[in-house]
Amino acid sequence: MTSSAHNDAAIDSSTPSKTPLQPLRTMRAFRNFWLSRTVSGLGSAITTVALPVLVYQESKSPVLVSLVAAAGTLPYLVFGLVAGAVADRVDRRRLMIWADWLNALCLSTIPLAWALDLLTVAQVIAVALLSSSLALFFDAGVYGFVPSVVGKENLSRANSALYGGETAVRIAGTAVAGGLITFVRPVGTLAVDALTFAASALLIRAIADVSAPRATPRAARPGFKESITDGLAFLWNHPTLRTMTVVGTLQSFSGGAIVGQLVVFADRGLGIHGSDPRIGFLYTAWSAGGIGGSLILPRLLRRFDAFQILLGVLPVGAVLGLVVVLVSDWRVVLVALTAWGCAYLVVLVNTMTYSQEVTPADLQGRVNTTRRMLSSGIGVPLGALVASSVTVRFGIQAGMSTAVMSIGSAAVIVWALRLTRTIRPATP
Repeated sequence: MTSSAHNDAAIDSSTPSKTPLQPLRTMRAFRNFWLSRTVSGLGSAITTVALPVLVYQESKSPVLVSLVAAAGTLPYLVFGLVAGAVADRVDRRRLMIWADWLNALCLSTIPLAWALDLLTVAQVIAVALLSSSLALFFDAGVYGFVPSVVGKENLSRANSALYGGETAVRIAGTAVAGGLITFVRPVGTLAVDALTFAASALLIRAIADVSAPRATPRAARPGFKESITDGLAFLWNHPTLRTMTVVGTLQSFSGGAIVGQLVVFADRGLGIHGSDPRIGFLYTAWSAGGIGGSLILPRLLRRFDAFQILLGVLPVGAVLGLVVVLVSDWRVVLVALTAWGCAYLVVLVNTMTYSQEVTPADLQGRVNTTRRMLSSGIGVPLGALVASSVTVRFGIQAGMSTAVMSIGSAAVIVWALRLTRTIRPATP
């Protein structure tokens, strides 16, 4: 399928649904998938804490700890385009099941090696990279699988439910990780995560009535390189989706800057030092705001189209960011950070939902992993790097301000396009 054919079919913005929608809780396939993501997300949240602790215990090296932290986004740069092309050429359900089983096997090698007294830091780092890579291939399958489970008319609610559930268990997982590490050691927590991947695979396997088969017959498929090029061409030639991809990358840049500098900001900007529990409150506020965003977005999409939401939410996010940076009272910052996290998630899920709505079934993996590569693979680490560099040179307020400027730039872009009528509003 050529990029020009896709471009002719492209629309400028999504249209809010006017018909009654089936409750997601009545969709057995979606219930299974939501539960699989929630269970797996809980284990992954625990591992996010356990892996760096394990590496530091084994090596005492801050550099190696940073490498493990980077393992979560590095695969998007290396395998992003490949994973999308693979997901569009195979049965997406089977791809996700195999990715979960292999991830369970991958993580289980650490407690096994530890029990045999063979564990090395190199193995832990290799497992972190391989596990993140397998999760990337799983995600590539998700983009086309979810629309086949719930239908495009239910995408905003489904994505919000998925993100909301994952955010909630991320908060719970990081909260209980410390206790688990104390009682069963870091290697024990990784065994728990391996079990959650296995449970996820079984839950997805139980979705027997939705298989999300190959969108393109084997004989009609283009070559692998051409397949990747088609996905890139569709993304580039669709004006609204191209704009939303830029906005999503800028938004992810701000997220990397915020999370990467939050401990430093607490210490130097708010006077919260050492092991003060208020540091944990700040992280929780940012994540809790994400849960609020997952609840608000479906309601917004009933009244506004996807681009109109960006026009309103991006400036609000920039203002909330200014409040966080300029106010020194931690209680005010806590409230503003929660609201900022809410606006942040609204933008990201709104962009992802729109992309799934306008992308043809046979391009879902390629188009959406490319977007994710730009946001998670480039935006998040670049935001963290730039913010930390600015903080070292000009101070923490300047470092945190890079997040505000990034969101402000996104707001300027969408308003400039709307005012110049480059992007037309949707027709109800």
